[in-house]
Formats: sequence, structure tokens, C-alpha cells
Amino acid sequence: MGELSAMMGEEATPQTPLRARRALLKRLADVVSLPASRINAFERSVTGDLLVEMLRLASREERRRVASRLAPLAELPNSVARLLLRDEAEIAGLLIEQCASLSDADIVGCARDASFEHRLLIAARRGLSEIVTETLFTFGEMEVIEAVLRNRTARLSQVGIEAVVGLSRPSPNLCGLLLKRPELRPSGAYVMFWWCAAEDRRTILQRFAVSREVMQEASEDVFPMAAEEGWADPVARKALQFIERRQRNRAAIEKSPFDSLEQAVMVAARDGLTRETASEIAFLAGVKPLTGAKLLGDPGGEPLAILCKATGMSRVDLTNLWRSMRRPETLADGHVHPDWERVQITYEMLAVDRAQTVLRYWNWSLSSALTPSLLRAIRDGEDDMVDEYSAPERAAMMVLAEDFGR
Repeated sequence: MGELSAMMGEEATPQTPLRARRALLKRLADVVSLPASRINAFERSVTGDLLVEMLRLASREERRRVASRLAPLAELPNSVARLLLRDEAEIAGLLIEQCASLSDADIVGCARDASFEHRLLIAARRGLSEIVTETLFTFGEMEVIEAVLRNRTARLSQVGIEAVVGLSRPSPNLCGLLLKRPELRPSGAYVMFWWCAAEDRRTILQRFAVSREVMQEASEDVFPMAAEEGWADPVARKALQFIERRQRNRAAIEKSPFDSLEQAVMVAARDGLTRETASEIAFLAGVKPLTGAKLLGDPGGEPLAILCKATGMSRVDLTNLWRSMRRPETLADGHVHPDWERVQITYEMLAVDRAQTVLRYWNWSLSSALTPSLLRAIRDGEDDMVDEYSAPERAAMMVLAEDFGR
């Protein structure tokens, strides 16, 4: 003991035998690993503190052995966990992959303080909580985000889902992964539709174009109440407009130069689609001009099928609308153009009520939600203020950001 005291505070020289150090590391790791019946929490904590001090000066192989020994533990001293989780990825990975006793705080701390490789390992860990996945998303690392989305045992919050929906615009490869997540809601899917690939759009319409029948039955007696009040309450009016069965704006016919929506589309097919005719089509269809412009200007064309089905227009009207924008119907070899074929399939696959749900959500989020403060946020890029906005407002921010030059 006298020799030991004399050497305290001094580091062993390279020539000093390290058998005792290795043995002591193993013994301390064994003590930390004892069951609760053999060691109490305080004893385990003190032993862990001593083990940490030794690990700071241990070799890479020694640290790896200790991490491998401690990974299966049901209870791990916090000081040891903190040190090993911030070690190089190969060592930290033993705990990240195997240690079930790590808390969310341990994992979040590792994600924030360690490297990309650590976050990639965390992304594949079983049973990730919402707070952990949200933290991983904040770094904006595509490989990590994709790994989280592929992790079927990970749980995603709606805040996390919305963040990834926003990231999917510049990174469309995220769309397919998002569509496999059970946490994705119609609001996110409808927004993502605008930049998804054709196959992903089809999936969105098949999975998220929901009926409003239950809402219609539940609120059937509210419509006459609102009518008696002269539709004076804007909140109730806007909600009932979303729920009601009728899509076309009958009042717009009286002010329109056209006798019907079909006539407006037919004239557009004959003379070409002008700004004025496009606005009239939007008004007659019961959507705002901004929504109409977004529908008519979509490169893929599927929104045209949704517009026609939602408003009760026929396949002839869909053809006229397609021709009004001088879009190709056939290829040079005479076969049907893939875009036109896809639009026709979209028209056939959707029921009227479900098409109306999608169209009305777009109209709600793309125009009704555009308050002056939201317009400023879109122009100025105030993404840090996104939590202050409602679901349709956040949808409008993501969809229209590009249209406002962001």
C-alpha cells in the first residue's frame, strides 16, 4: 500500500506493466454488472465513477471490452453511459445497439454531442421515442432521416412528421418512405402530393382521399341553423363549406359570362386557357383563384382529374380541360401520352366525395389559410415560427414557398 500511495497522481510510464490495470478494469466492470440483490444503487454509482476515471486513460481495446461487458445490463451508471456513448462510434455503438437501459436523455445527449456516425447508429436502434426522432431530424442529415423512417419500431411525433414533409420538397426520395409511416396524416400527404412522383401521388390518393360521410351525417342539422343565422359566423361557415356535399359555386353562375363550368372549359379548349378563363373556372368550381392556378399549373396533371371528378364534370370535360392547356394526348408513334393516360386513370379511380375532400383541403390550405402574417412568413422564411400556425397554414407555407420566391 505504501508503494501505491507514493505513485498516486503519477501516470504509469510506457514500460510499466498494465496487467493490474486491465484486471482492475474487468473487476470494476464485473462489480457494476452485479444484480441489485448484490449491490445497491449508491455502491454501483461510486464504482461507476471510479470506472470512468480509469476508462479515460484506457486503450481503445480496453474501452471496447468494457462497453461490450456493460451493454447487456439492465442498470448502467449514468457516468459510465455518458462516457462510452461519446466514445468513437464503434465503441458507442455497442451500447446504442444493445443496451436497453439507456434513457431518452442518454440517447438525445449522444445525438447532440457526438458525430454523424453516432446518429446513424441511433437511427437504427429499436424502440426510439418521439423525442429522440425529433432530435435526429433537427440535424437535417438525409441518411439519418432515411434510417429513422425505415426503422419500423421508431415512433414519430406529428412535429417530426411535418418537419420531414417539409424536407421532402428538396429531397423527394423521402416521399416514398414517409408514405410507409403509420404516423403520416392526410394533411401531410395532401401537402406532399405537390412534389411527389407519379407513383407516390397514386398512393396518396388511394390511401388518404377519405370520405366526409361521417362528418356530413353528424352535422346535417347544423346547416339549417347556420342558414337561419345568415351564415354570419365565419368559423362555422368555413367548416361547413368543407363538409357540405355540393362543390360548385352556384352563386358564381349569376356573375359569370359563362352559362356553366362545362361551357367555360369548352371555350378554354377552343380558344386556349387565359388568365380570365382560368379564374372563372376556379370560381365556378368553388375554389379560390390561387387554388385554381395551382391546380391548372401542376406539371403532372393529376389535380385536373381531381378537379373534374370533384365538380361532377365528365371525361369529355376532362379532355377539354387538358386540351385548353395544349397538353399532349399522344406520342409521336401514336400511343397515348403517359401523362394523359395517368390523368385519365386518376379520374376513374376516385369517387366524387373523396375527390372533393382532397380539393377542399387544398383550397382551405392554399387560400383560406393565407393570412397577412402567413404571407410574410412565406416570403421571409420564418420557419422558426411554424408552431404558431394551424395545420392548413403550415401546409400553405410548405406548398407556396416556391411560388413566393423562396
